[in-house]
Amino acid sequence: MNESRRIQNLFTDLYHGHPWLDVTIQDTLSRVTVKQASQRPIEDGNTIWEIVNHMIAWRQNVLKRVKGEVLEIPENNYIEKVEDTNDEAWHETLNNLERTQKEWLYFLSTFKETNFINKYPLNNLTYYQHIHGIIQHDAYHLGQIVLLCKITNP
Repeated sequence: MNESRRIQNLFTDLYHGHPWLDVTIQDTLSRVTVKQASQRPIEDGNTIWEIVNHMIAWRQNVLKRVKGEVLEIPENNYIEKVEDTNDEAWHETLNNLERTQKEWLYFLSTFKETNFINKYPLNNLTYYQHIHGIIQHDAYHLGQIVLLCKITNP
């Protein structure tokens, strides 16, 4: 198995497989209600919904980086207040996350492994580091979401 395939497996396991950490993004979010996703139980903290949108934006950002685009990080670090908090909007957010999952898996299926050593000019990290970084980013925020689910559980 080549490295791109191993990384695809990491993405898949964390999203809806059987990861070492024993929770997945899809399973966790499938149990989150719109009310839970919108609640801000920690005064200066983020909502589950804001975290999911942040994850989506960073997945898109890093995917563009490893495709050769140079992007600045916005001041808000992709954390924005969610105004439209209805069922349809929540399902759209979950669909957007699913879309980024498919985009990453497709990208990795076509990625030339010789490009892993390419460096992103703004931080001098390799594409390999960026790709593993976004998986680590997802796992980090999944932990936050799991904790927020426990706090906001009806």
